[in-house]
Order: sequence, then structure tokens, then C-alpha cells
Amino acid sequence: MTPNAGESLVTAQPNPENAPLSALPLDALHRARGARMAPFAGYDMPLQYAAGIVSETLHTRQKAGLFDVSHMGQAILAGAGAARALESLAPADLVGLAPGRTRYTQLLNDKGGILDDLMVTRLPGVEERLLLVVNASRKADDFALIRERLPQFDLLVLNRALIAVQGPRAASVLGALLPGAEDLPFLAWQAFEQGPASVFVSRSGYTGEDGFEISLRPENAEGFVTALLDNGDVGLAGLGARDALRLEAGLPLYGHDLDETTDPVEAGLAWSIGKRRRAEGGFPGFARISAGLRDGPARLRVGLLPMSKAPVREGAMLITPNGEVVGHVTSGGFSPTLQRPIAMGYVARSHAQTGAQLATDLRGTRVQLDVARLPFVAHRYFKPREAA
Repeated sequence: MTPNAGESLVTAQPNPENAPLSALPLDALHRARGARMAPFAGYDMPLQYAAGIVSETLHTRQKAGLFDVSHMGQAILAGAGAARALESLAPADLVGLAPGRTRYTQLLNDKGGILDDLMVTRLPGVEERLLLVVNASRKADDFALIRERLPQFDLLVLNRALIAVQGPRAASVLGALLPGAEDLPFLAWQAFEQGPASVFVSRSGYTGEDGFEISLRPENAEGFVTALLDNGDVGLAGLGARDALRLEAGLPLYGHDLDETTDPVEAGLAWSIGKRRRAEGGFPGFARISAGLRDGPARLRVGLLPMSKAPVREGAMLITPNGEVVGHVTSGGFSPTLQRPIAMGYVARSHAQTGAQLATDLRGTRVQLDVARLPFVAHRYFKPREAA
């Protein structure tokens, strides 16, 4: 999501009580093309393909990676005043969102903690309609919350596949199938007619690269994806590569870098809180978030560069040279682009300056970590050239 609502760690997630897994609309295609499948958020998902996570990551950086993210939740909230009503649950300026534009925000609990992060698009047309894309692991809870808190509005949960095409050649690839898609600005949305069905296209993603997320009917997904894969610039990529890319881009993952104890300011997401919302409030946890904006939060999400060959994983404690525990790692892994371990975590503000030296225990060995500026790999979102 998007910035967008995030997905997988390189390792698969456990499947509690051996619950039955849902299959993606493209399940047969993934298996036919050699995907290694793994459970994630109740779905059987492609973790990687034969080329491997490193190759898939680098291909996305150099050309275009294709990711199946159909497990994400998609819904339309409709009715006059829907945007203002949703602002009672989220801190973004949604009233000011123009038709055909997308904005990143968070659903908050009463203490300002993040229940989920999501993308909100104001759909074109006379009727006020908001397209919501939420995380797979949270979609049932998100939709239940919205129905409970905003019962006067219609919430239509969509049954659609969702495909992400990411990388420097994504625009030329998609534009060949959907002429005009390559001209969309960053965080813009448009419906394209392809045969008898509409294809929804948003210029967004979760890799830090230029790219698109394409929502379409499940029965049309395989033909569309096969046409994309016929282009030699496009390669299938799984959850492992997606996680490596989003970590390199410094993008938080819900359930790891974001949770109900974390507010948007300490998570480094203050940019997503509109100026009007900062002044007016009207969203859950306003007092806590306003104080964080004014005085600075007690802790901050930071980048971390381990001085080791092996990655430092989630949960590792971060300590100062004199042994004081000042934070913990929330995401960690190997960066295929930088060819080294990288991580993110939360650190007490007094130790969050770039260049600060911390340490952790890695398999019984003390390892140094340097606080680093995010992102590790610069974002390359599309910015149209200004007219001369």
C-alpha cells in the first residue's frame, strides 16, 4: 500500500490451528510458474519463484516486478459526507481529497494507536464514494469498525484481484496494455475499460519504485497478468522480494513497525496528517498526537545499519554502549540492492540521531548498529516534468 498498506516478511507467517487457507485468483498461475507458496494472513501466497528473492528484488529495481496482492481488502464507502465521517477515524485530510486522487492514512484507536494503515481514493462522479485498500490481516476488523462507527453509510466490500507492477519500466509496460496509464501522476487513480470490464489503476505501490496497483475482476486476472508477463521486462516477484523492497525504501509494515501501541508521529508518519487536521483535531488520540507534533515523541522509528554479515531480526533489543536498553528492532533483513543487512526499529529520541551507535545481541555475539537516515534506497516515485 503505498506508501501503501504493507505485506510480508521473508519468512512465512504461522497458520493458527491449521485454519484452511484461501486461494488467490491467480493460484494456478503461480504454481505453474514455480512459486514456492507459504501461508500469510489466511492466504496461500507466493513467497518466491525459482529465480529467488535477491533476483526478484533486483529485477524490480532495474525493470519491472509483478506482485499478486489480491489478499488485500478492497471496499467502497459511499454516501454524502463519507469523507468527513471517515475523518473521525483517521487523521488525513480526506475532505480535501480531489476526485481521482489517493491519500495514505491510518485508522486509529482511542489512544491514537494505529489499528491499520490504508489507502483512500476519492472516486470520480457526483456521488461521494471512497475506495479503501487495507491490509489483509486487518480487513475483517477494519470493515467491522467502519460499519459500527459509520452505520449511516454503505460499505461495499469488493471481490477483485489486485496486482502491483513496480519498477522503472512499469509505466511503459502498463501503458502498452492500457494506453494513458503511463501519464497518471503519482497517487492518481483512473478506471480503464478493457473489454466488458473496468480495470482500476492507481499510480502507487509499496516498493519505493514508480509503479501501479491494478484492481480487476478475478475472472479477468489471469489473462491480464499473462499479457503483462509476455513483456520481457516483467518478472514475477513474491512476498520475500516485496518485503526486501519496502524495507530498503524505509516503509513500515503493519504488525511489525506499526501496531496499536504506535502513533503516527513516532512512526515517522506525521507527513500524512493534514495541516487542517492538526489544527482542528476531531480524530482519535488527538491529544497524544498533537503533543507529539508539538514537543516531539518519546521514541522514533529509525533506520539501522548492523555491522555484521548476518541480519538482525525483529525483537532484538537495542542498547547503548553503557548497557541501557533504549529500543528494539521491528524489521530486519538482507538488502539485495545494498548487499548488506539493514533494519528498522524504535529508539528513544535522545538516541535517535543519525550516526548514533547502539548494539544488540546476535546469537551470543555483541553487534554494533548505527542509526541511519531513512530510506536506505532513495524513492523513485513518478514526478511529471514541468513544462518549459
